[in-house]
Amino acid sequence: MIPELGKYTVTVLSAYGVSVALLLLLIAVSVWRAKQVRAQLNRVEERIKQDG
Repeated sequence: MIPELGKYTVTVLSAYGVSVALLLLLIAVSVWRAKQVRAQLNRVEERIKQDG
């Protein structure tokens, strides 16, 4: 089921590897940033509740 890539095997597989690594990095950064923003929003909401 694996296609024969010939002399381009290394190039194609490394391109796939870099793409997967970048996607995983993007997902990790997005999750990390979402946690930061959620924490900031929670702090703001708590401050609003305290101030009335």
